[in-house]
Amino acid sequence: MAVDEGVAPAAKDAQPGRDSTVHRLKPNAVGMLGVVFMAVATAAPITAMTGNVPFMVSAGNGTGAPASYLVAMVVLAIFAVGFTSMAKHITSTGAFYGFISYGLGRTAGLASGLLATFAYVVFEPALIGIFSTFATETLKDQTGVHVPWWAFAVLMLAVNATGTWFGVSVAEKLLVVLLATEVTILAAMAVSVALHGGGPDGFSLGPVNPVHAFQGTSAGLGLFFAFWSWVGFESTAMYGEESRDPKRIIPKATMVSVLGVGVFYVFVSWMAISGTGESRAVEVATANPLALFFGPTEQYVGHWAVVVMQWLMITGSLACGMAFHNCAARYMYALGREGVLPVLKNTVGRTHTRHGSPHIAGLVQTVVTAVLLLAFAVAGKDPYTGTYVLLAILGTMAILVVQAVCSFAVLAYFRTHHPESRHWFRTFTAPLIGGVAMLAVVVLLVSNMGAAAGTESGSLVLKATPWLVAAVAALGIGYAQYLKRRAPERYLLLGRTVLEETKER
Repeated sequence: MAVDEGVAPAAKDAQPGRDSTVHRLKPNAVGMLGVVFMAVATAAPITAMTGNVPFMVSAGNGTGAPASYLVAMVVLAIFAVGFTSMAKHITSTGAFYGFISYGLGRTAGLASGLLATFAYVVFEPALIGIFSTFATETLKDQTGVHVPWWAFAVLMLAVNATGTWFGVSVAEKLLVVLLATEVTILAAMAVSVALHGGGPDGFSLGPVNPVHAFQGTSAGLGLFFAFWSWVGFESTAMYGEESRDPKRIIPKATMVSVLGVGVFYVFVSWMAISGTGESRAVEVATANPLALFFGPTEQYVGHWAVVVMQWLMITGSLACGMAFHNCAARYMYALGREGVLPVLKNTVGRTHTRHGSPHIAGLVQTVVTAVLLLAFAVAGKDPYTGTYVLLAILGTMAILVVQAVCSFAVLAYFRTHHPESRHWFRTFTAPLIGGVAMLAVVVLLVSNMGAAAGTESGSLVLKATPWLVAAVAALGIGYAQYLKRRAPERYLLLGRTVLEETKER
């Protein structure tokens, strides 16, 4: 696509035979490292480790938590094989929306696009909830100054909106710094434990034995939290239009995100348990969850590292929320530029004339997030145990359903397209296994929602979660059928806007 790299003017739609014009995001704005950082940021390593692992140890599969991450990594890597095979042929900001539209048809594509948008929309207020809690408590503990959580919520809203307005390259620079620091402090703890012989009980392969992933108080809960820790890795595909050489970068960035994060999760969680002592890890995680990480860090690195880790839990959740804000804005933009609703094409479907960013979609996402936060606050929900937990579960269910559907879309797509790319494993076996596995994870989520929600297990929002996900999917299916009958020219556009030089042929 021949456009000036400095700006992102309107460009012809990728599909032949149409005169419609769509706006494009700024090309060549981010490289492979940037795409990887944007994807890893949605996983929020420090939040996944300090937030999820203690709960997995105390109420899930006990000291087999690292094995859960190992199992999840293998399953997600298999899913990614099919996902990246499709990414080599289709490059679109709509990611799942575009992939599923080409594989299973426009109706399934729109339903999945709305579900993915819905997931990323609710993820941002969820992360603002946990960010605000971490910030309020850490500031009070370390300085004695109390700042209400909503002040930090407003701050994060402003940071996220600003990052999206000025383009992906600005967000990339911020995330590189934030992620590098949180990964460094977690790695320092893990490496220090390893260098000291693996903690008080020494090294044991028990925690990484895959068999132990399916044991414990609730193996299903442990496995669900392991998969939850990767949510957002698939966002690599939505940066294709803004990346350099997307056909090469996006598949590699996706696999690096899955395998790199997976190895890191397994090692860090294993060393946290070893550093605490395998024989007492469950007891410690139950009595004081954060002690599972703070204890080994204090003992093997130093008190200063615990202080730093507390601050990095704040910046880590900020990085995660910022990444989700970018994801939500890009999905809104992808749906808007195709005129799913005519009014959207020249609003959320526009890009900034100078920065090439989905600036209007970003502002809409900021407003929606603010409204959701206000609604939960008025309802008396705690920003962490209420807002974060409930919205994270809701978004996770929606995105897991989309991932499963995407796997079957890969199967369907390569059955009729690109015979030169068909392969018994990459385009058949891997997506089949990945799709079935993703459906199994959805079942794990549904069956363990109450335990995952903790004090909010009786919440109306939690009980309504499966129905809300189903309603969004039904809305997409119904509206697509309406367009097919009443506005066929708009129906034909669904999920079909792709980058010209990598368009589906």
